[in-house]
Amino acid sequence: MISEKLTINNGKQINWKTTIFIVGYHVFLLLSLPFYFMYADFHAGTYLAAFALFWASGLSITAGYHRCFSHKAYKLHPIVEYVLVFFGTMAVQASVLRWAYEHRLHHAHVDTDKDPYNINKGFWYAHILWMFEKLNPVDPKVVPDLVKNKLLVFQDRYYIVLMILTNAIAFFAVGYAFQDYWGAFFIAVWLRIFCLQHCTWFINSLAHTWGSKHFSLEHSAVDNYMIALLTFGEGYHNYHHTFANDYRNGIRWYHFDPSKWLIWSLSKVGLASNLKQTDSLTIKKRMVMEHKELLIETLGNYISDAKQELEKQVHDLSERILARISEFVRLREQYQSQKDAGEPSTLNQISNRIKEIQAELQADWNQWKSLSKSILKGKSLAISR
Repeated sequence: MISEKLTINNGKQINWKTTIFIVGYHVFLLLSLPFYFMYADFHAGTYLAAFALFWASGLSITAGYHRCFSHKAYKLHPIVEYVLVFFGTMAVQASVLRWAYEHRLHHAHVDTDKDPYNINKGFWYAHILWMFEKLNPVDPKVVPDLVKNKLLVFQDRYYIVLMILTNAIAFFAVGYAFQDYWGAFFIAVWLRIFCLQHCTWFINSLAHTWGSKHFSLEHSAVDNYMIALLTFGEGYHNYHHTFANDYRNGIRWYHFDPSKWLIWSLSKVGLASNLKQTDSLTIKKRMVMEHKELLIETLGNYISDAKQELEKQVHDLSERILARISEFVRLREQYQSQKDAGEPSTLNQISNRIKEIQAELQADWNQWKSLSKSILKGKSLAISR
C-alpha cells in the first residue's frame, strides 16, 4: 500500500500548497514565456513598470521585512510601514510574521539543524527546497514585538487574499496604463515574481557559498559584491551575520547597498529613526580578532626562516591595536562624562590624547593590513599537510 504522506529531508512532510505553487508557476513560465516573446507586441512602458515594481517590492523585502521588522535595525514612520508592507506582500514571500520568524531562527541557529535554510544541507536546499517542507507554526516568543503590531497581524491573517489583491492591482494598473494586459500578466506580475524570489533566495544560498569572510570565520555567510547587485545590497552577508542589527550591509561608501541608501534618505526627511550603526572601532576589533587566528594558522604552514618573527609581529601588533581601541573607548567615555558634569579643566588634555591615539591606531591599522596581505600572499611558501 502506498503511504498517503510523502516526506523529504529528515522525514518532514511536504508542504503541498507551497510546492505546487512554486513548481507550478515555474513550469507555467517555462512553457508560456517563449510564446509570449514570439507573438506579443513589445511595450517599453510595461517593462519599465515591471522593473519599477521589481525594485519597489524588492526594497520592501530588504529594507522592510529584513532590516526593519526582522532585525529592528531602525524604526519606520507608520505611513512608510504601510507602503513597505503593501509592496512586500506583492513580492509573494509570505507575511512579515512568517518571514521574520524564519529569519530570526536562521540567525540564532545558523548552519545547524535548527536553521530553517541550513546551507550544510546543500545549495538547493538553502535556495528553495526548504520551503517544500511543512513549516512549524510561527512561535510568538520568537517575534513578540511583531505580534503587537496590528498591521502585521492583519497581513498575516489575510495574507493569501492580500497577496492576490496587491498583484491584481499591479496587473490592472500596468495593463490599463499601457493597454498591454498580456504584458502586465506575464512581465509585470509573473516574471517579476520569479526574478525577485530567486534574487532573495540567493541570499540564503549564494551568500552562504561564494565569497570572502572579512569579519567572522565562525559561520558560512560570505561577502560578495556581485550578489549585492542582485539582492538590493544584501550581498555583504558576512558583515550582516556578524553585526546583524546594523541598518547597513555595505559599510563602505562604494558598497552597492540601495536598502541602506533608502533607509538613510527616509531618516533625513523624518520617515525613519533610531538607525543602528556598528561603531567603526568595534568592526576593527572584530576583524583583528578574527584575522589573527587566520594569520597564525597560515603561518603554521610556512617553511620560511621569518616564520617566528612574523608570528611575533602578528601577536604584538594585534594586542597593541586592541589595547589602543580599549584606551580610545575609555577616554571617549571619560571625555563625555566630564563634559556632562561641567568639568572642563581636563577636556583639552583628554581631547589631545584621543587625537594621538587615533593617529597611532590608524598607523597600526595600516601596518596590520600590510602585514596580513604579505602573510596571506606568502601562501606559496607554505607546505601542504
